[in-house]
Amino acid sequence: MATRGKLEVDIDLKSNADKFWETIRESTTIFPKAFPHDYKSIEILEGDGKAAGSIRHIIYAEGSLLVKSSKEKIEAADDEKKTVSYTIIDGDLLQYYKKFRGHISVTPNENGSEVKWCAEYEKAAHDVPDPTIIKDFVVKNFLEVDAYIQNA
Repeated sequence: MATRGKLEVDIDLKSNADKFWETIRESTTIFPKAFPHDYKSIEILEGDGKAAGSIRHIIYAEGSLLVKSSKEKIEAADDEKKTVSYTIIDGDLLQYYKKFRGHISVTPNENGSEVKWCAEYEKAAHDVPDPTIIKDFVVKNFLEVDAYIQNA
């Protein structure tokens, strides 16, 4: 019997929505340089790394608690709406979750912007915990991106 779930988080940011979105979209080159404590490398395997159908291989830095490597496929991306959806298609995460799909959206607000992240997942076994460790990493990462933009 599969156990499915959904995690969501909304984060208020100081960065304006366009600048935050641009940084997220350029994560293939920016993240390993700006956040080497989290990302060892991000390699584009298919496509341009941004458009639907693109596949990226992410190798996380030493000390990553759950995942050392993952391949993600971009399912949909809309630069105008500032949304992207991706599915994990290979890597350590799939030992714990049969399916893992993420969605990011960035919207402007009066103080900067808001980023929303949502993950839908199906556990590989009933005793696998909800992926709160992934959510915590995402929150930390988004706050670090916000600080990176503010200090640029």
